[in-house]
Amino acid sequence: MLATINLQPVEFTEGETILEVARRTGTFIPTLCEFAALNHRPGTCRMCLVEVTRADGTSRVVTACETRLVEGDVVDTYSHKVRRMQKLQAELLFSDHCETCSGCARHGACELQKVARVVGLDVTRLSGRLATRPVETDASANGLVFTPDKCIRCLRCIEACRQVQGIGVIKLDHTGTNAAVSFGGPWGESETCIQCGQCALVCPTGALAVKDQTDCALDWFDDPAVTTVVQFAPAVRVTIGESIGARPGENLQGRIVAALRKLGADCVMDTRWSADVTIMEEGTELLERLLRQKEEGTLHGHPDTMFTSCCPGWINHIEKNCPDMIPHISSTRSPQAIFGALAKTWLPKTLGIPAERIRSISIMPCTAKKDEAARELLKHGGEQDVDLVLTVQEFAAMLDRRGIDLMSLEPAEFDSPFMSEGSGAAQLFATTGGVMEAALRTVSALAGGPDLGRIAFEPVRGLATFKEAEVETEAFGKLRIAVVHGMRAADEVIRMVREGRSPYHFVEVMACPGGCVGGGGTVRGIVWRSTLERRQNAVYSTDASMKLRTSHENEDVVRLYRDFLGEPGSPLAHELLHCEYRERERRSEKPDYRTIESAVELASV
Repeated sequence: MLATINLQPVEFTEGETILEVARRTGTFIPTLCEFAALNHRPGTCRMCLVEVTRADGTSRVVTACETRLVEGDVVDTYSHKVRRMQKLQAELLFSDHCETCSGCARHGACELQKVARVVGLDVTRLSGRLATRPVETDASANGLVFTPDKCIRCLRCIEACRQVQGIGVIKLDHTGTNAAVSFGGPWGESETCIQCGQCALVCPTGALAVKDQTDCALDWFDDPAVTTVVQFAPAVRVTIGESIGARPGENLQGRIVAALRKLGADCVMDTRWSADVTIMEEGTELLERLLRQKEEGTLHGHPDTMFTSCCPGWINHIEKNCPDMIPHISSTRSPQAIFGALAKTWLPKTLGIPAERIRSISIMPCTAKKDEAARELLKHGGEQDVDLVLTVQEFAAMLDRRGIDLMSLEPAEFDSPFMSEGSGAAQLFATTGGVMEAALRTVSALAGGPDLGRIAFEPVRGLATFKEAEVETEAFGKLRIAVVHGMRAADEVIRMVREGRSPYHFVEVMACPGGCVGGGGTVRGIVWRSTLERRQNAVYSTDASMKLRTSHENEDVVRLYRDFLGEPGSPLAHELLHCEYRERERRSEKPDYRTIESAVELASV
C-alpha cells in the first residue's frame, strides 16, 4: 500500500498507524503520552498532530499515534496549521503544570521540556493559569515520590502497572481538568503497590520519581565520626554507564570503586559476596525441603514448591496480594539485607571498627530495596542493618553533584577479598534466571548432579517472561525448576501452586522486566527495556570471564562460616541471615484491579 508523508512516498501495510510508518521511514513526529514499548497510544497529549488529506480531497488534523494510514493518504507533519495547533496543545499542558524545573528529578531529561523546545513554545501566555490540582508532594512511600502538579495525564504509569505487574494500583480519578493520577490514598499506605518503580521509569516528567537521599550519603561521607561501608549490587556495574553516555552494558566496576573512594567512602565492598552467602543459605534451605519431601514420598508426585526471596518487590507482592504463598517463600534474606546484617556484626568483629560508628550504604538498581531496608522484620535492636539505599539514578546524580567524571577515573580494585570476593554465580543475580543458575551450580554439586559451574545453563537464560527446565541429580532424581519475571507472569505460577498443579521444586521470581538490570532505579525514560539484552549479555560475559564461578567455592564465604557463623543454616545464620514474612493488614474490602480483571472478559473488536 502507498501513501505520502511530507511529499515522500511511503509503503505500509494495512493497520499501521501514521506514527509507526513515520518512524519506520525516518520522519520525526513529536510525542508525549505514546509509549511504543507498552503499545500505549491513548492520544491524551495531542502532541502528535498531523494534517491528512484523503483521496476524496477531504482534509483534517488527526493524532498520528491513533490514526491508521489509508491508501492514497497525503500526510503533512509540519504545516503551519499543524505547528500552530501543536504549540497551543503544549501551552495547554503547561497551563496547569508545575514549572519548578530546577528542582525536578527529570530536569534536563524531561520529555515535556523536549516537546516545548520542538514546538518553539513561549510559556509566558498560559503558563500556570489553570492550577487546579494538589501541589503537595506525596513522599509517604519509602522509595518513591509523587508530585501531582507535574503529571501530564499520559497514563503510562497506569499501563506499566497493569501490563508488567498485573496489579493496577494506579488509577485516573475524575475527568476534564480535574483528572488526576491516584493511588487511592497516600502512596506509602497502598495495600497493593509493590514499590517496583516501573511507573517512575516510564513517566515522561518528574511526577513519579525515586526518593532522593543523596544529601544524607554526602553528609555521612564528610563526617569524620562516621565509618561508611558501601556495597553495590551486581547490576549496578552494568547499568550506570548509560546515565553518562557509556555503552549499554559496559562493566564499570573498577571505576565505581574509584568514584566511591573519591566521594569519601571508608569501605567499598561488593554485594556479590553476600549473594554467594545467599546461595549457601537458600541452597541449604532448598536441600532440606527436598530431603523432607523425599522422606515423605511427595518429591515427584506433589512437590512443595519453594520460591526465591531475593526480590523485595516480589516479597511485597506476596505479603500484600498473595499471603497464602508465604509458606512457600525461602526465609533467606536478600544479598543486600545479608550484607547489612554482617556489616554490623562480622565486619566490626573482624576489622575492629565500633559497630555504632558504621553507616551501611547500598547502591542498588531497585526502588523496592529502599522499602526493604526499612522493614521492621529486618531490623536488629530496632535499628536498620542497611542504613541507606541509593539507586543507580541517585548515584549518578551524586557523582554529577561532586563533579566526578566516572569515565575519566582509573579503575580501582576492592580493598581486599574481605566481604568483596564474589563469584560469577553471584554476578548472575543481576538478571532474570541468574539466581536460579547460581543456586543450581551449588545445589547440583551438593546433590550429585552435573557440574553446572563451568557451563552456561541456557534453559534459564534470556529475556523470556517464563522459562522452565529440568536437572537430573543423584540424590533427588529429576528436579523441575522455573523462572519468571513480572508479577503478571508470577501470578500464573502462584495459581498453579494454589490449585495443586505445580510440578516445580524451585521457582525464581523477579518483579522487574529482565530482573535487576531492568530495575526501577536504573536509567529511566523512553529507552525503557530497549537495552535490557545488552545489559544481560554483559552479565553473562562477566560471569564467563571470572575464575571463581560457584558460590560454595568462594574462600571468603568459607571463612565467614568457619570463623563466625559455623555452617549454613546454623542458629546464628538463622538469626542474622533469615527472616519471616507477614500478611499486610487490609483496611478495605473493595475489590482491587487484579480481582476485577480476572472476573471480566472483554469482547474482541
